[in-house]
Parts: sequence; structure tokens; C-alpha cells
Amino acid sequence: MATSKRDYYDVLGVGRSASSDEIKKAYRQLARRHHPDVTKEAGAETRFKEINEAYEVLSDEKKRAAYDRFGHASTEGGFSPDFKGFGGFGNFTDIFEEFFGGFGTRTARRGPRRGADLRYDLTIEFMEAALGVEKEIEIARHETCTRCNGSGAEPGTTPVRCTTCNGTGEVRRVQQSILGSFVNVTACPTCRGEGETTPIVCIECRGSKYMRVARKITVKIPAGVDGGTQIRLAGEGEPGEYGGPPGNLYVILDVKPHLYFRRKDADVVVEVAVNITQAALGDKVKVPTLDGEEPLEIPPGTQPGKVIRLRGKGIPHLRRQGRGDQLVVIQVSIPTSLTNEQKKLFNELSKTLGREVIAQNEKGFFDKLKNMFSL
Repeated sequence: MATSKRDYYDVLGVGRSASSDEIKKAYRQLARRHHPDVTKEAGAETRFKEINEAYEVLSDEKKRAAYDRFGHASTEGGFSPDFKGFGGFGNFTDIFEEFFGGFGTRTARRGPRRGADLRYDLTIEFMEAALGVEKEIEIARHETCTRCNGSGAEPGTTPVRCTTCNGTGEVRRVQQSILGSFVNVTACPTCRGEGETTPIVCIECRGSKYMRVARKITVKIPAGVDGGTQIRLAGEGEPGEYGGPPGNLYVILDVKPHLYFRRKDADVVVEVAVNITQAALGDKVKVPTLDGEEPLEIPPGTQPGKVIRLRGKGIPHLRRQGRGDQLVVIQVSIPTSLTNEQKKLFNELSKTLGREVIAQNEKGFFDKLKNMFSL
């Protein structure tokens, strides 16, 4: 059937190759000029509705592509550019529903619907994960349009009952077949199942009722989290529809590795190096911990790979009181260059220690520790 509608590009006064920015600019200029509250010209409301209808199609990539190919037929109810004839249906059920309306199956009216959840990936430092921190993040989400307060209608106007479905949100069509009469109930193509239409849509949200905005949110990260931990912020997701609750925001944590701390569950492992005399004679040194430097007693005769445990100096437990331990792995640093005096002293020492080599079959303790903690 031929349509008397004007070409949408002509309505907005742009060419078919116009960019989305050019289309938006043309729409804003025309909407301000022909708004019924601004001009008293005859037919202003009809012209304004025509401008909004054109912009609704041309501002959407999929709708615009369909319009460029099929014209105004693409905007009519029931149109599907994927229709490929009898052989294009997926299965017998699709064929039966096409001819007989699915045995009068009703399309449910839209009820409250929970908003979609959002995800945000956040990278934090090792110390921030261990001791806890507050972070401010920025997310982009939809929020109720401040211009129309979520009505979708231009201020000063209100949605009206759909004349096609009389406010029910659905239309019925009786079809005759060799099996009898069938009633096909579908969502109203005019109001899209909402039961009301907006004669003059909001120029900010274009009738969608929502605006996409950037929002800053403070995230409290508890002590003891690890990579992969999810933090749920209730109600910080996308808004619900038709009175439904908003979704949630899930912050997924990634923890950077530390320069010298390693983590094993709630324990912290760190290697420190002492010289030969410290290992042989013993000493008191300072070692790094999550809380700052702590004194550590190196007992005389300490062997490479010896582990000294500092109780309660590890990672705080996430779901209970207390902390893990810090395991200090002692390494003995062998000098690579000696002064003449140092060489003389080592030669004298070697005479008292002997030069006999003793083979050891048992696997070293430090190797076992490395396998245990995957250092």
C-alpha cells in the first residue's frame, strides 16, 4: 500500500549520507523552531510529531539501515527485514504460528522488570588489597531523564491512551483456516505494548525516558581481598522498568604483584638476605612487613632456606577475625669480591673448617618450601 508520509531525510532537511551528528543537529534546530510551546503556527504539533518520528528512525543505526532499504514499510507494524518466504522459517512451530497465530497465545502485558547488572573491573595495589582501601570509580549508566522526569513526554505534555489498542497494549486478529478460526494476540505496534503513546516526545531522551550519564561512586574495599574478589553494590546498576528495582553493580578486583611480598592464602612470604657472618654468628636485623619494618632475631648457625615465622603479621582474614603469618625465608649472600685482608681471614677460617666435601641425598628444605608456596 502506498504511503503519504514524507521522506524522513526531507523532513529533517539532510542528505542520505548525513552523519549521526548532522542528523542530531538538524533535529535539535527543527524541534526548537516547531515546538508547539514556541510557535503558534497552524499545524505546529503535527509538524513537531513528524520531526520526532523522522529522528527516531534516522538516529538509530538499525532502523536507519532498514529505512534506507525498505522505506516507510520498515516502520510499519509486523515488518521484518529477515523474512525470507516459506523456506526461511526456523521450524514447523514458526510456520504454524505465522499462519494460525500460535493458537491464540496471549502476549503478556509488561510488568515490573528488574534493571540489568553492571560490571566494573578495578585494579588495586597489593598493599591496598591486604589492608583495605576506598576507591572512587566512574561508571556510565542510564538514569531517569531529568527533563521529563521519566515520562518520555516533553514538559507540559503527557502520554495519552493508545487509540490503536485502546490502552490494553495488545491487538487481536482473527484468522480463518482449514482448521477453524484462530485469534492471534500480539503487542500493539503503535505503543509497543505500553498502552499509551507520547504525542510530543522529550527532546532530551527522545521518548526513551532515560539518559546515559557518568556517575562517580565510592567503593569500600575490605582488608584481605584477593584477585577475582567481587564486591556487590546493591542498586547501583541500570534502572528497572515499569516500576521494577534497579540492578546491581559488581566490582571485580585485580591485584598487582608486589616487589617482594608473595601471598599464600592468608600468609605472606618474603625473602631476606644476610651475609655469611650474620648467618654463622647470629644477628638482629629489620625485615619489611605489611605494617612496616619489624626486628628479627637471626639465630647463630642459620642455614640458607631457613624459615622464621612472624605470628599475626600476614593478611587479615576476610570473613573472620585475626590475620595470617609472615614467613621470612633466610638467604645467605655469598660475596663475589674480597679485599686482601678478607681473603686472608677466609683462608685462616678454611684451615679450621677443613675441606672435606660431604654429598647430600636429601632434597634441600628451601626447594621443598618453593614447591609449597610456588615462589
